[in-house]
Amino acid sequence: MSLTDTRVAQLRQAMRRLGLDACIVPSADPHLSEYLPGRWQGRQWLSGFTGSVATLVVTTDFAGLWVDSRYWMQAEAQLAGTDVQLMKLGAAGTPGHVDWLAKQLQAGQRVGVDGQVLGLAAFRALSAALAPAGVQLDIQTDLLSEIWSDRPGLPNAPIYEHVAPQACVTRADKLAQVRQSMQASGADVHFLCTLDDIAWLFNLRGADVSYNPVFLAYALIGVDYATLFVGDGKIDDNLRAVLAADGIDVALYTQAAEALGSLELDQTLLIDPARVTCGVFHAMNPAVPRVEAINPSTLLKSTKTDAELAQVRMTMEQDGAALCEFFAWFERAMSKEGGDTPAEAITELTIDKQITAARARRPGYVCPSFGTIAGFNANGAMPHYRATPEAHAVIEGDGLLLIDSGGQYLGGTTDITRVVAVGTPNADQKVDFTLVLKGMIALSLASFPRGTPSPMLDAIARAPIWQGGADYGHGTGHGVGYFLNVHEGPQVISYRAVPGPHTGMEPGMITSNEPGIYRPGRWGVRIENLVANRSWLTSELGEFLCFETLTLCPIDTRCIEPALMRKDEIEWLNDYHKTVRVRLSPLVEGEALAWLALRTAPI
Repeated sequence: MSLTDTRVAQLRQAMRRLGLDACIVPSADPHLSEYLPGRWQGRQWLSGFTGSVATLVVTTDFAGLWVDSRYWMQAEAQLAGTDVQLMKLGAAGTPGHVDWLAKQLQAGQRVGVDGQVLGLAAFRALSAALAPAGVQLDIQTDLLSEIWSDRPGLPNAPIYEHVAPQACVTRADKLAQVRQSMQASGADVHFLCTLDDIAWLFNLRGADVSYNPVFLAYALIGVDYATLFVGDGKIDDNLRAVLAADGIDVALYTQAAEALGSLELDQTLLIDPARVTCGVFHAMNPAVPRVEAINPSTLLKSTKTDAELAQVRMTMEQDGAALCEFFAWFERAMSKEGGDTPAEAITELTIDKQITAARARRPGYVCPSFGTIAGFNANGAMPHYRATPEAHAVIEGDGLLLIDSGGQYLGGTTDITRVVAVGTPNADQKVDFTLVLKGMIALSLASFPRGTPSPMLDAIARAPIWQGGADYGHGTGHGVGYFLNVHEGPQVISYRAVPGPHTGMEPGMITSNEPGIYRPGRWGVRIENLVANRSWLTSELGEFLCFETLTLCPIDTRCIEPALMRKDEIEWLNDYHKTVRVRLSPLVEGEALAWLALRTAPI
């Protein structure tokens, strides 16, 4: 029996003891984070699947893992040899786990899920589906604690202050902005769970979550007070005094629920149902009046100020210079001469090591913004592929190497994907590369009315790819934080997203532009730049925005089929490369400078 099957069997035993007929294990923590501290990586511990998003459902005679198309190939490989069935979320004929449970279970049966990690919106959808079938929902039990004997504890990394010049807005001003939004919505108190909102609001950073400079915390904001709930010892006396001077009290992380349950009945509470768990929700006194609306900080932090964008531009220059050094090393190392590193020693793991080292030499660098994706040929066809010591490719022969990487800097967060030629790419690879480039350029050149729902922009990038008879399964773009989470809302460029009132594009938002084409078992192409919404023009017909490209790194022209490019697309590429060359040249020298000049030559 596999380790996964053994652990699922232990879960079933715990379910029987508690009279549960099914159990749901989501990829979530009490703050609904994307990247989870070890304590809440129960879905991975149970199933063996290491992707960042999935939902495990276990019944008495079935175990299934619901995974979206980004992870199908990875999940298929990691679930092989186990009894856990891959459920391809989004595929024709595959219901979501909520609908599946509603159809499979009978009246009187019980479903268990840890309410402390189940989002309130997810809880409501689950309840609405199960209640008509007479199925009961138990959110009081954390089954993982019963079977996971060596479960990690809470992270205890210290919290530090994000200071000027990179912190461009004071916490006092941010609190004033949030309170103004509270007043506009008729709320006296606001409760925050999401870690990036809290880190942004208080100008604090931490290291409790891999790749994201955030820390475990809750916050309660009143008209004339603010309380930050964090682990004991995570804030030293000096920082505590700094916060106190701004009217911020520090309390224990474990006291948040008690504070929430102690609110007076004459206070109206603002919560965001999409960013709070049902466990937190049920800790509230139901008699306290509530306003349910998006966290004001979610909207505020998405629109970067001019000063923050200036910091991001400088950060992009440093990040681009690091990439020049990396790619210069890579091409030399892959050449026949090989330099200090023989070509046969270069693997996908080497890429991660070298690109991280290049960034670490740059001022203001803190850590990677996500785990580097380096996929050669067939591995590049898996959008969220991760090389491991046990399974990785040697980079040799001919083909395409896809590298998706990023860094956290004091002055911004970077995320970039480049595909580079190894040896000689074939004609079909060049066609795919050029179609993706055309899609990326099309979105880069777009202009649109202010407030346009971001999902509507998705088709602009897809149109050239569709015309080539191809498509891709992931969204075209996600919001990016300011020395915060590499994935940030509320904007998202994806036709699968629902255009809501808070997805409108506003000046200052930073979003990725990353179309792709993936040929399973052969190769993948994705080209990604970060872009910022900027004002373009105002007329009697409204205010219009355009994109400013922030990312600075050459695009490999060796992979292009020029015959497929229009004149204006070639002009865009040549202008982009000129900008890259001018802005990065002062920051590199020697081999890296020569590489930059070569790879930004006009076509």
